[in-house]
Amino acid sequence: MNRGLRRLKEYVKQCHECYVSKDGELPYLRTHESEAYQRKVEQYNKRGAEIVKNIVDGKVISQKHYGVQELIDYVLVFQHLIRHGKRFYFEEQVQYRRAVLMDDDLVDDYLLIEEGNDMEERDVSDPVGFGVETEEPPDFRGYNRLEVVKYAERWWNTPNPAYKKFENNCTNYLSQCLKAGGIPMTGSGNRSKGWWYTGSNWSYSWTVANAFRWYLSGVKSTIRAREVSSPKELIRGDVICYDFTGDGNWQHTTIVVAKDENNMPLVNANTTNSRMRYWAYEDSTAWTPNIKYKYFHIID
Repeated sequence: MNRGLRRLKEYVKQCHECYVSKDGELPYLRTHESEAYQRKVEQYNKRGAEIVKNIVDGKVISQKHYGVQELIDYVLVFQHLIRHGKRFYFEEQVQYRRAVLMDDDLVDDYLLIEEGNDMEERDVSDPVGFGVETEEPPDFRGYNRLEVVKYAERWWNTPNPAYKKFENNCTNYLSQCLKAGGIPMTGSGNRSKGWWYTGSNWSYSWTVANAFRWYLSGVKSTIRAREVSSPKELIRGDVICYDFTGDGNWQHTTIVVAKDENNMPLVNANTTNSRMRYWAYEDSTAWTPNIKYKYFHIID
């Protein structure tokens, strides 16, 4: 292992020791990640939860040298063992990162793919026009929440080869979960109508967080959803939509897979692949004080 890789390994270890050490020195180089770490710690304290063990693994994707500068792209996989009341569970996350070293000294390290950037095909016009279906397809036999959670757990960090994987994959993953629960696709051809995927084409509502949020609000059949006022009203298989900046453009979606000791949702998601993550996303670098949420209960 060269000196640059050793320095990076030391840095990663120091970062994640912070989560289980009361006296850990915060090493993050970029302010927004440092702030996200502080919010995460405060969130655990407010919930009455704590990280009792931290498991970190990583793999180098590429190394490039430009004179005295070295760029290391790597994937980081970590598990937090959470104790919340009498319950223990693993929260997991995957990050794709780039480290920058000068003369083997680490000068920068940052996320290559950040949350809150679900802007694929953003040129969706008239988002309120989504969800005009009024007839329930004959093959709809109800919503199977167990199958939704099984799918969400199976594919949270492994792309299903039956579907295209997008760089911003959160809504594509969520749509797959809902389909696994028995919700039939509707429409085809017109990307601004319905909720569908053919392999070579798809609706905006299938892949774009903003379009999907408006589709849920307007749909009269297929994905029959009711907006509720509190995350405590959600159960497994329900959906949360996120507007990180509060500007009316919805950038992220998650699927509820469990509830914690306080009856709050734990969610799975893609883009930053996450499992059993606390629903509020205060630990995200995309979080802002202006964040807005929409809570959708999927009607069985």
